[in-house]
Amino acid sequence: MKRCLAVFTLLVFSLVTQAQSNFNTLQRYFNNPAIVLVASHRAVHHTLPENSIPAFQKAIDIGVDIIETDVKVSKDGIPFLLHDRTLNRTTNGRGNAEEYTLAELNTLYLKDSQGKLTSERIPTLEELLRLAKGKIYIDLDLKTDRLSPVVEMIRKMDMSAQVFLFDDDTTALAQVKQVNAAHQLMPRAHSKTQAEELLSSFKPKLIHIDHSFYEAPVSELIKKQGARVWINALGEPDALVRKGQIEKGLSMVLDHGANVIQTDEPELLLKLLKERKLHP
Repeated sequence: MKRCLAVFTLLVFSLVTQAQSNFNTLQRYFNNPAIVLVASHRAVHHTLPENSIPAFQKAIDIGVDIIETDVKVSKDGIPFLLHDRTLNRTTNGRGNAEEYTLAELNTLYLKDSQGKLTSERIPTLEELLRLAKGKIYIDLDLKTDRLSPVVEMIRKMDMSAQVFLFDDDTTALAQVKQVNAAHQLMPRAHSKTQAEELLSSFKPKLIHIDHSFYEAPVSELIKKQGARVWINALGEPDALVRKGQIEKGLSMVLDHGANVIQTDEPELLLKLLKERKLHP
């Protein structure tokens, strides 16, 4: 019995040590602005249901740096992961997702990208945090007004160093900062002036800049303050890369100074960045 306990303890210690080693590597990548990080939009969802546990695991397996996902809070106060306001598009349920209890949400199934029903359930934030701990950064798009359960779950899992909270609404981010200044925030800037204000007020490690003002001087300003520049490849850049117009697609984000790229093509983008020595 003592031998079994010793083996079990050694195994747990080994797993914890490995997770910490993996995250230390991720942090080194993050702290090197020359490395272009890849953020996987709603995980890897072409062949798997978006924002599902298998899609998150696939992102980890292919070496993505950041999982982007969307968090809501159930009627009974449990954070769960779903993009849309309603259940209609991505599940076999109907109506406002946040009006369901977790038990009710657990009776539903996710659809794949073709709209076919799968055996996957709506995951909770806790499930993702347990899966991702020590392995990958998480960008949580706040799709709820009830921030306390989200913030508390991150605190409970001791993962504030691994999770970024994103919201267009700087008021929501300010509320998070007031609750716990340790949480990492990613604001979105819609102008150079706003970028300067956000850098001053939040001192973020990431700023999502809006496509309406992709300008090299803005990216330079952000980088000089020690933050990363998050630009989306969603839409035209991703489409060009899929069509084989790689240089044109990549230039639409890299030429504007992006060193975090959110994409629906994470595996392909990782391959292209590695070929160009922009990712380890």
